Parts: sequence; C-alpha cells; structure tokens
Amino acid sequence: PLGPVYQAGTLAGNPLACAAGLAALAHLAAADYERLEASTARLTDGLAAALSGAGLSVQVPRAWTLAGLFFSPAPVRDYDDARAADDKQYARFFQGMLERGVYLAPSPFEAVFVSLAHRDADIDRTIAAAEATAAEIAASA
Repeated sequence: PLGPVYQAGTLAGNPLACAAGLAALAHLAAADYERLEASTARLTDGLAAALSGAGLSVQVPRAWTLAGLFFSPAPVRDYDDARAADDKQYARFFQGMLERGVYLAPSPFEAVFVSLAHRDADIDRTIAAAEATAAEIAASA
C-alpha cells in the first residue's frame, strides 16, 4: 500500500477475480433486458388476471423487473399499504402454489423476481397454477 489512500480487500487485484468480474459484466451487457421486462409484465399481468378473475382483490405492483403480490382492494404504494393487505390470504395462495409446484416467497413483503432463465412455458405454468389456486381460494370463501 503506497500512496495517500490505503485500499485492501480479500481479492483486490487478484487476476482471477478481476477476470471473473469482467466476464460477468460482459455477460450482463449482452443480456436481453427487453425480454426480461416483457416476461415480468406477462407474469404480473397474468397473475393479476388470474386472481381478479376469480373474484379476489389483488394488487400486483411492478417496477421494471421487480414485482409484488398483495391481496388488497386498494393500490399498495408504501409499507403501510402493504401491512393493510390480507397476509392470511397470501399465505393460502402461497400454499396452493407450492402444492402446484410453484415456489413463491413465503411472505407478501418479499419481491417476485423473473430472470432470463424463465421461459414462456414457465410463466404459462405459473399463471395456470395461479388460476387453479385462485379458484380454490374463491370456492372456500
């Protein structure tokens, strides 16, 4: 460490770590972010349609590729709105989706993420599972 600023790190200046970082950045630069955003929109729109189509009050807010899922008749814009949503309904939905092979975050306070690894078939299967789960929840209400 010479000079006016001391900088240290576990892999600082390590050629292998630098090469891995550059490779990761190159991979990210070549990613199809338009497809990722379209896939996220397709999933969130499909979830909203499946749940509201069964008569459930739902909000599926989305910001680019980050989404949420709240059982609420009112828009969810902040933490207080999220806390007012029906977390018991979310728990029923979570369990129904899990039974159908779709793992969501176990809490409505966690986000829904779509990745470039998700294909249209994955999104279709998720929406179909949501339709079946929503119908089951609506029938038991």
